[in-house]
Amino acid sequence: MTVDESGPGPGAVRPGGRTARVRTAVLRAAGDVLAERGFAHLDLADVARRADVGKTTVYRRWGTATGLVADLLLDMAQQSVPRADTGSLLGDLTANARLVQRTLADPRQGALFKAVITAATCDPKAADALHRFYAVRVEEWAGCVRRAAARGEVPESTDPHEVIRATSAPLYYRFLTTGLPLDETAADRAATATAAAARAGAYTRDA
Repeated sequence: MTVDESGPGPGAVRPGGRTARVRTAVLRAAGDVLAERGFAHLDLADVARRADVGKTTVYRRWGTATGLVADLLLDMAQQSVPRADTGSLLGDLTANARLVQRTLADPRQGALFKAVITAATCDPKAADALHRFYAVRVEEWAGCVRRAAARGEVPESTDPHEVIRATSAPLYYRFLTTGLPLDETAADRAATATAAAARAGAYTRDA
């Protein structure tokens, strides 16, 4: 039996209750479709069937495939692991890099991210959703760099967002362009290189 649920727009749900359960089921189904078939095959009716939710509900709440992707990315950002606090910049960046590595190397998560990134190259709304997702994650981890600056590990004028982006950039490049294994060695190498560059002042705002 399907569940038909009216309610507010994507993301505006009450904690718990049927509305939240419907959203969880739909977003899970959307993620499965993206991982299995890619953005081009993300059909709202198919998602509703997989989620065992009324088709009308999905169209009313999310409207389009892009709207569904946007809400999925919002949920992923909210559910992501919080930043580490190891007491050193290298330790924190290593934790960040290994988190990215594990995510991209995971068969389902990696395929999902690849599908969303592909969608963002040709759909402005998908691109905007992806940019907002990464803005949330980068800001979450930027605190590691601010603490490092307060400890004197890096120059005070270091741009924390650039450091976090630089940590994961080699991993995404490897993931999307090379076909080489994405392992902890690659993650540790990215973190070590970024930490060294940050200490040398490569990411200061006046660099």
